[in-house]
Amino acid sequence: MNIVVVGAQWGDEGKGKIVDFLSEKAEVVVRFSGGANAGHTIIHGDKVYKLHLVPSGIVSPGKLSVLGAGMVIDPVALFQELDGLAEAGIDWKGRVLISDRAHLVLSTYKELDQQMETQRRIPIGTTGRGIGVTYALKAHRDGVRVGDLFSEQIWSHLRPAEKAFLEPFRDRLRPLMIDQAAFMRKNKGRHTLFEGAQGVLLDLDWGTYPFVSSGYSAAGGASLGGGVGPRALDRVYGVFKAYTTRVGNGPFPTEFRSDRDGDLGEQIRSIGKEYGVTTGRARRTGFLDLVALRYACWTNSLDGLVITKMDIYDTFDTIKVCTGYRLNGTVTIDFPTTIEDLEKAEPVIQEFPGWKSDLTLMRKFEDLPPAACNYLKFIETFVETPIAVISVGPDKAQTFQRTDPWTRS
Repeated sequence: MNIVVVGAQWGDEGKGKIVDFLSEKAEVVVRFSGGANAGHTIIHGDKVYKLHLVPSGIVSPGKLSVLGAGMVIDPVALFQELDGLAEAGIDWKGRVLISDRAHLVLSTYKELDQQMETQRRIPIGTTGRGIGVTYALKAHRDGVRVGDLFSEQIWSHLRPAEKAFLEPFRDRLRPLMIDQAAFMRKNKGRHTLFEGAQGVLLDLDWGTYPFVSSGYSAAGGASLGGGVGPRALDRVYGVFKAYTTRVGNGPFPTEFRSDRDGDLGEQIRSIGKEYGVTTGRARRTGFLDLVALRYACWTNSLDGLVITKMDIYDTFDTIKVCTGYRLNGTVTIDFPTTIEDLEKAEPVIQEFPGWKSDLTLMRKFEDLPPAACNYLKFIETFVETPIAVISVGPDKAQTFQRTDPWTRS
């Protein structure tokens, strides 16, 4: 069975934790897009793992973790991460595999990335890690793939500085490299989890362009970067937070405003520890945006949703969500295409009573207080997608299922 997990907002939804949770029953975990600009945090008791390139399933013993063809891989960052995992007691050798078709981020790309940011017509707030440059060169058909390191014809055409940078990694990458298509065919029938990076609203085509990632964050990328055809994907799940966050520049219709919402934005940021794993930047915070979530459900054919960080609202008297945009004198529940419309959109807010309970202690849906259940049911009805998994705290144990994604109906 093949399951896809994507972010249903602007990233930082808690995908790493959910992939780790679902990987208990998986045998193979494939990361299908993105690079070291992603940041996934996994908490097992008193142990905290911060991942950027390696699939989140690596923390579960015995699982194979594949860095897929849709990824762009910084070899320096990769081996620093692998060394860190080894120091943390994670035996990754023989379990981390890299597609020979994945592209490499070269050292010169990072400086070029930062230079390009200063020259953009509209600055987007890039992390400056060379991700966009690598994807651009891939599309320009002038990139360097992992497999190219072992092609004498291609190696001979690399510039001296590129060879000097890549040479130390050739022997370390060779034993990790696989023909991903052949590998996926050989492992057909095994429970496989396809892990996305960033979120649907940062997808190159379906996100808030140009304030998007350069890779594919939508579910369709699981096929493109995962080495299987779309008909081989059995289910798609989208992860979202009980509120909304965004990092960097770009429109954010439900962002908290001090003149309207007081210090609510800072409260949520503080309680939810909303700071980037990769950059450390404070995340922008806002109301849960059901217009955007409904859009994500439709454009990705989501079979189910996973809600995280419900516990952040445990002490609140009321909880507000956005159920529409007031735009040009009318109310719409369709997500606009243009940045201009998204920046003008005013959220239509609906208020719900808080549950005033400690959700972190609860371990099944039936334990939740009525106000929390009503909140979840309203979301499901609005976006026309069921909520399958609920997270009520940072630890893996603080996660429970309403339905088992791995069970065929």
